Amino acid sequence: MYQLRGHHLFCLVGFRGMGYSKEYIENMTYMHRNIRENPNTWIEIVDGPDQLCEKYPNSGKYHCEDQHIYKRDHEILEKLRLKIGQDVQWKEIEERIRRFVVPKDIQHICQTCSWRSFGVCEEGIQDILDHKGLRKVEFK
Repeated sequence: MYQLRGHHLFCLVGFRGMGYSKEYIENMTYMHRNIRENPNTWIEIVDGPDQLCEKYPNSGKYHCEDQHIYKRDHEILEKLRLKIGQDVQWKEIEERIRRFVVPKDIQHICQTCSWRSFGVCEEGIQDILDHKGLRKVEFK
């Protein structure tokens, strides 16, 4: 079981191998690959820093505790109709994305995210809507 905060559910959908540091990318690639290959993987929805935040580089301000990040977490959980403390399989998260999310939601919910301009999250949402699942990502 993985512990994930709200906005990382969307980050995993859009993940294409980019990140904040080599260690962060390795961790994200490992988790992404595992849930891609086994959509029955259980996810515990947590409030605040999660297993991806553990590898966020210690290079100044700790982004994972910013209030705007908590706000984004809650907006995404509300959109997906998930609650903190809930356990859900990854395939259920994908089903909720198909039921409740459209690619343009990224522009509003994630408007302050530095990764938004790459367009990968909208593409990832569309892949889920098209029943393609997560894209294959290899660590480079």
